[in-house]
Amino acid sequence: MVKIALLGATGSIGSSTLEVVKEQAQKYSVQIASAHTDHRKLFRIALDFDIPVLVLTGITDRDKNAIRLSAPHQNVFFGETELLSVLRNEDYDIALNAISGSAGLRSSFAIVGRGKRLALANKESLVMAGHLLMPLIKEKGVELLPVDSEHSAIFQALGSRPAAEIRKLHITASGGAFRDLPLEDFARITPHQALKHPNWEMGAKVTLDSATMLNKALEVMEAHWLFGLPYDKIGAVLHPQSVIHSLVEFVDGSLLAQLSVPDMKLPILYTLSHPQRLSSNLVQTDLTALPPLTFCDIDPRRFPLYYLGLEVAREGGILPTVYNSANEAALQLFLAGTIGFADIHAICARAVAAQKNTPAPDVDTIVAVNRDVKQRILAGSFQS
Repeated sequence: MVKIALLGATGSIGSSTLEVVKEQAQKYSVQIASAHTDHRKLFRIALDFDIPVLVLTGITDRDKNAIRLSAPHQNVFFGETELLSVLRNEDYDIALNAISGSAGLRSSFAIVGRGKRLALANKESLVMAGHLLMPLIKEKGVELLPVDSEHSAIFQALGSRPAAEIRKLHITASGGAFRDLPLEDFARITPHQALKHPNWEMGAKVTLDSATMLNKALEVMEAHWLFGLPYDKIGAVLHPQSVIHSLVEFVDGSLLAQLSVPDMKLPILYTLSHPQRLSSNLVQTDLTALPPLTFCDIDPRRFPLYYLGLEVAREGGILPTVYNSANEAALQLFLAGTIGFADIHAICARAVAAQKNTPAPDVDTIVAVNRDVKQRILAGSFQS
């Protein structure tokens, strides 16, 4: 029985993981589950899956006692510090880090520091600190397994082929909610519109990042660290159907792709079962029912955040942290109705331009800059 620590259990990735565990109950069990504030859903999950250790990272001190009293038989911990302690001390075989955004950074380091297998859905861990996390993974001999559908597709297509045989990685992008919206309508985009993804069911942040295509820039950065390739060998292409999840182009001209109907349960299952493939009925793809598969370039007028991210990626250092942090804060303002959709890019661009780069920041510096940038933007900095 493989014991799982599931971080972000109440989100979309967490929910898909639990469906996989339910189907494969003879092989997997969840020993640790975390959520940010949704204690009611976390407690229901714990009862359904008999999870002994729970962590809530975003609960105020005032509410802790009431939550404990509401579930007296649950072993509940609170806050990031206690989550990190759980990851360093409790029993598990593999941790799936599906915490949203920069909040998942320290958890990845705790898992790797413990020497446990890391199934990574938190792309920010590598975006912000790949230069630190990857050497630690090598030092500890940890197996790092990508959960994102795009990186899982590349991982599967690559197999054991060496970097010298790879011409380019092609990450596919759906284009999100506004891939066909006339550019003159962008000034009137509402949060309600932005949260409607045409292909995938995802959490709010990932859905918004898909609408701006910032998520593809983060995925390019993540692929750089996962597969050890320079940025000139990694790119993204618009593929509205989201059936081909990414492609590997080899030096002989061959292209290998992984495809299925868009459903995160498939890459999650592969991540948990690797190097095996388990029989499953969770995802079925009828080839005769698929639409025509099309590709096109990513329009810089429609998705400027993607191209800003590519510039940031090549600069490296602290700038990917600033880019990501500025976006997280700008999304909060957009959802609150304080700024418009186009202002997300403007704020990120100004924050990056104002930041003096630090070539190889340590974790404390990354965390401090991340916090500072968010606070400044939420207080009104970098707005026009």
